[in-house]
Amino acid sequence: MASSDPSSTDFGELIPARMINEYVYCPRLFYLEWVQGEWADSEDTIGGKIIHSRVDTESGQLPEPGDLDTEQRIAARSVTLASTRLGLVAKIDLVEGDGSLVRPVDYKKGSPGQKGAWESDQIQLCVQGLILRDNGYQCDSGILYYAGSKQRIEVVFHEELVDRTLEAVKQAKKVAVLPIPPPPLVDSPKCPRCSLVGICLPDEVSLMRGERLEEIRRLVPARDDAAPVYVLDQGASVGKSGERLVIRPRGGEERSLRFLDVSQVSLYGNVQISAQAIRGLVERGIPIFHHTYGGWLCAVTSGPTSGNVGLRSQQYRVAETEELALPIARGIVVGKVRNQRTLLRRNYRQEAPVDGALRELMRFARLAQSARSREKLFGIEGMAAKTYFAFFSGMLRDPLGFDDAGRKRRPAPDPVNATLSFLYSLLVKEAVRALTVVGLDPYQGIYHRLRFGRPSLALDLVEEFRPLLGDSIALTLFNNRVLSNRSFIRRGGTCALKEDARRSVIEAYEKRMDTLVRHPLFGYKVSYRRVMEIQARLLARCIAGELQFYKPFTTR
Repeated sequence: MASSDPSSTDFGELIPARMINEYVYCPRLFYLEWVQGEWADSEDTIGGKIIHSRVDTESGQLPEPGDLDTEQRIAARSVTLASTRLGLVAKIDLVEGDGSLVRPVDYKKGSPGQKGAWESDQIQLCVQGLILRDNGYQCDSGILYYAGSKQRIEVVFHEELVDRTLEAVKQAKKVAVLPIPPPPLVDSPKCPRCSLVGICLPDEVSLMRGERLEEIRRLVPARDDAAPVYVLDQGASVGKSGERLVIRPRGGEERSLRFLDVSQVSLYGNVQISAQAIRGLVERGIPIFHHTYGGWLCAVTSGPTSGNVGLRSQQYRVAETEELALPIARGIVVGKVRNQRTLLRRNYRQEAPVDGALRELMRFARLAQSARSREKLFGIEGMAAKTYFAFFSGMLRDPLGFDDAGRKRRPAPDPVNATLSFLYSLLVKEAVRALTVVGLDPYQGIYHRLRFGRPSLALDLVEEFRPLLGDSIALTLFNNRVLSNRSFIRRGGTCALKEDARRSVIEAYEKRMDTLVRHPLFGYKVSYRRVMEIQARLLARCIAGELQFYKPFTTR
């Protein structure tokens, strides 16, 4: 933070008393919330907001210390006070007073522990008492009200509690100036109920830091309840009605969805969206992706960027520093080549031997693992791609011209190339969303160099998923004859998907993204969409310096 001396009284921005509670509960949670600005709602946080809805409304008056009447009773709600001496600020739910004494009352959602009020709650309440004292009030105790059990517990601010509180404040300030967050709690029962568990990834990070864990707990849902929305009808409009998103196709039947059930919106070509719908989506953290008719991502509409500017600053430093970027870039290329080899080994259909290609791909993966520059990695990746796509048509029932053209992007000369390009654009969109949620800049790559208008970091993240998702889905669509020559438009040597075919591709893509797969490092099952978000968070930990190496997602 602003001061290099954590014990100084001019610590910069005042730390809220609630953050001291978070520090005592878990130093890593404090760092993620206070320093990096991370936040995620959970059942507990939403329940807490409901409990606080009454006391969050200001009412009553808190007289100045010199104006207190010995006969006066005080009940002031939602009182904000600060102490520059301590570098703390508190929004006190209720200040009660009787004569010259005042005491803070703090409302809590749950219930106390078996031994009474929780340590973190006592220290947060003591912080409020110390702030009241620094503002001239006499304050010897406070009240913790636990709504779950409807208990009022008095906490006396004795010398020992005050000492523990001041030490917690001191240590929190030290943690706040660290370049990376403290390590996660190891196998802690606190983690499952934590609202930031999906951001923190305690067991995953602990494992990759070398901790020995008996089991990696899946502490996040296996898949999202909300789903992406795609609007491909040309001339359609998207609007808002109450808490619902309304889609009106041109000449078609209107449909609506609850905002609660929408995770992202993708608009293709000539589709209109109202200002009210845009605001309703971004206020709920739902991004809007604008694509060309052919599928190329050309714009993203989202809410304010994540507050974790320190992570993005480090991202730019890593991207410009070869020795920092190279270990991450190696992991990206190794993951892609290994997954290419896996897909070829599993799906090659022709009688001609493929063993030589598999050996070559394994050799390229080893070369990538020891490459001494990103330029060398580009060469290795290019040679691996040439080998892989030389045998790609052998995984197809009917190559439909791919065996003659090979892999060509723009313009796509055949149905297979057109489908691969469209699927890759869907993956890039997914990666942009995952990276933005994490707080990274999707346009500043670590492996792919900066280029105007290109989401280079999204391309980095996508590399390991191209064979497992993009290529695999294309093979399924063609080999099951969902797509054929009749699914494409050919003009002037180029090939493009018809509208019905694009819908089929998107349907297959979404089905695969929602498929549960066992993570090779952590052992639990999650959807491919969740896997991409986990990989984005691990990439962020590597960029921040918390993890030494980036381990890609690979399958056998």
